[in-house]
Amino acid sequence: MPQPDHIVRVDLPDQEGLDEDIGKYFAVCQEKLGLVPYVLRAYTGNQAKLRNFMSFYNELMLAESGLSKLEREMIAVVVSSANRCYYCLVAHGQAVRRLSGDPQLGEMMAMNYRVAELEPRQRAMLDYAWKLTKSPHDIGESDRQALREAGFTDADIFDVTDTAAFFNYTNRMAHGLDMMPNPDYHAMER
Repeated sequence: MPQPDHIVRVDLPDQEGLDEDIGKYFAVCQEKLGLVPYVLRAYTGNQAKLRNFMSFYNELMLAESGLSKLEREMIAVVVSSANRCYYCLVAHGQAVRRLSGDPQLGEMMAMNYRVAELEPRQRAMLDYAWKLTKSPHDIGESDRQALREAGFTDADIFDVTDTAAFFNYTNRMAHGLDMMPNPDYHAMER
C-alpha cells in the first residue's frame, strides 16, 4: 500500500514561481540526490524561512564537527523515533543506511536503537538525545558528564544537543503539516 500522495496538507506555491536562488538549489538537490526533498518543498510557502532552514540544516548536518555525518543522522533518526515522525524516520533512516553501508542500521535506529551493537560513544550520544527528546526537564550535569566520559568534548555536547533540538523542531513541523517523505527514499540503499 503506498503512502498518501500529498507533500503537506497546506497549499504550496507553483514551483515555477520560486526565486532564482531557490530554483538553483533545488536543481543541485536533483542532481546530487536524484530528488528535491519534500521538506524543502514544504517550506516554499515562505522562501525567507526556506533559506534559513537550508542554511541552518547545512551548517548543522554538513559542516565540520566532532560528530560524524553518520552520528548526526543517527541522532536525527533516534529523535524522530521518540517523536514517531514518519517523514524523518524514512528520510534520515535512508541517510543512515547510505552513510553506514548497513541496510539494517537505519531500521534499528528507527525501531529501537538499543538493539544495535554500537560503540559506547554512540550509545551515550543516543541515550542523551532520547532523554533530551522524551524528558528534557530531566537533563542535568550528570548527563553531560556521561557524554564527557564517553569521549565527547563540550563543543561536541553542544552539537549533540543542537542536532537533537533541531530534529525535535522539524518533527513538529512534519507532524503539524502532515508532511510525507519522498517515496523514493523507501527503496534507496536496500
